[in-house]
Formats: sequence, C-alpha cells, structure tokens
Amino acid sequence: MSTSLQFHNPELLWLLALLPVLILLRGRSGRNAAMTFSSVALARAVSGKIRTRAGAFLFFLRLLALAALIVAIARPQLGKGHSEIESSGIDIILAVDVSGSMRALDFATQDDLANRLDIVKRTISNFIEERPNDRIGMIAFAKEPFLVSPLTLNHEWLLKLVDNLKIGRIDETATAIGPAIGMASNRLRDLQAKSRIVILLTDGEDNVNKVPPVAAAEAAKAFGIKFYTIAAGSIGNVPMPRLNANGEYLRDRSGRIVYDLMRSEIDDKMLQEVADVTGGKFYHATNKDELAKIYDEIDQLEKTKVKLKHYSTYEELFLWPACLALGLIGLEQLLANTRFKRIP
Repeated sequence: MSTSLQFHNPELLWLLALLPVLILLRGRSGRNAAMTFSSVALARAVSGKIRTRAGAFLFFLRLLALAALIVAIARPQLGKGHSEIESSGIDIILAVDVSGSMRALDFATQDDLANRLDIVKRTISNFIEERPNDRIGMIAFAKEPFLVSPLTLNHEWLLKLVDNLKIGRIDETATAIGPAIGMASNRLRDLQAKSRIVILLTDGEDNVNKVPPVAAAEAAKAFGIKFYTIAAGSIGNVPMPRLNANGEYLRDRSGRIVYDLMRSEIDDKMLQEVADVTGGKFYHATNKDELAKIYDEIDQLEKTKVKLKHYSTYEELFLWPACLALGLIGLEQLLANTRFKRIP
C-alpha cells in the first residue's frame, strides 16, 4: 500500500504566483487616510508604527486566506494505491538428492572446499531468488523421499529450509529416484497452473528399486508435468571426505581434509529418458560453474510475463484548505472590526 498527494486541477496552483504581485502593488499604493491633519507629522508620530503593523498583519491574513482558497479549488487529493501481481502461472518442485554421495568434493576448489550438496544449495537458492512470482516447493530424497516444503510464494521461508538441508537426516545409504519422481508429481498433478515443472538433481542411480523412474515419469507426463533432470558430479573416482565422531571433516596435522577415493556412478541414460518422456531436458554438470549455467538456462526456458495491476482510490482534501480560508477571512474581519478597527 502506498499513499501520495496530488491535485485534480494542478494548473490552478499557478494563481499562487499572483500573490507576490499583490504584495508589490500594495507597497506602491498608499491607503486612504482615516483622519485629515494639517500636518502629517503628528499622525506619523502617534500611529505610524502601530497602524502600519496592524494593516500589514491584516493584509497577511488576507493573503493566507487567498492562498488557501487557491489550494482548495485546485482540489488536493490523497491517493491510496496498491499493486497486485498476477502469478506467472508456473509451479516448480525442486527435487534434491541428499544421499551420502553428495558429500563428494569433486565440485570443491582450493579456495572453496564445499561438497556437492553445499554447491547445489547455493545454486538453487539463487534460482529461487530469481523467481519471486512463482510458487516453488521442494522435496529431498535419499533412501526415501520427504517433503521439505509445499508450493509457496514465501521464498524467504523456503530459502531457510534450503539452508537447513543436511545429509544424514534420513537414511543416506541409497538413492530413491523413482519414488522422488512420484512424490514430486503428486504435489503438482491436481494444480491448475499454466506450467508445472520438476527440476530433479541427483548424483547417482536409482538403487532402491521400488518405483521404476521412467514408469514414474510416464505417469507424470499424463498430468502434463515436465521434468528437467540434472546429473551432478563426475563419473569415476571422486574424493570422499572422512568424518569424525561428530560428523565433521577429519583433518590431518596440517589441517588438510582426509579423504578416500569413491567410485561415482550416475545413470545418465535413465535421467535422459525421464526428461525425454515428459518433454523436458537432461543436463550433466561436473563443476559448480556448469551447474549454475544449467539453472540459469532452465530459468530462461520457463519464463512467462508477469502482469502488474495497480489500483488507486482518492480522498478529497479540498475541505481542509477551504475551511482554513474561511477561518482566516473570519479572523481578519474580526480583528479589523475590533482590535485593529480604523477610526472613521
């Protein structure tokens, strides 16, 4: 909600420029004498200062009244407006792998020792911030999928949930891609959005064998849900950090992270099929820059125009300056006929 002051007839405010002219004209023209003297010296000595000040004050009141009257006929208005954003019509579910392999350090650099999940969290946080008008939800999955957030426009809250994503909150020993596809589809299938998409990111292959991922994708297609699938990480041996009893990185005496080499396998073929079946697209990122470009591309592919509607209501304020003008005129007349009354 915003408020603003405006005038319905602002051109009439130019009449205020005439007030200095009236002051100049008054200064050049003298007033008629109230009494006639053979010599003006006595009148000047007796009433010069008092009457001059009184006349100037009454004239000042008239000017103020005239200024208030001009403001009144210009019709000041207090505008109260608010804007409504029509949603772009895109509902998005972010499906994120939080299995144990997401601790791998193949996305890390010498200056940034972040694991796969850390990089993914930063990237999807940027993606969320770039889409303030879309409803976005999130699920995470390892051996089982779980709902992190339903579809929401409260992105500040959603970003906090992204930041709180941790490996180990659920059984991290497996990757249930098929069930994750099913859960994401169920969150979208009954919604009447112009576009419903899922961005599924994983660094592995489905090894739970509960729901075949491609079969789950075919079911999603029937509801018009599109999947963008992302394989995150290198295939082959990747550095996997050792953890101490507190779940923190184990370091040697020099402070360097102690790690083992782990075999990383990603089912690119399956992820490609899931994307193809639903009309989406498959990507493979092997570093954080590639991952950021992928989310940027998806952001551009799934853009629609956002309509902004603005509503305004106006409250007329002319009564206030009009009453002020009448009050000043009344005060001027009262003083002119009492305290500052002229002798005939």
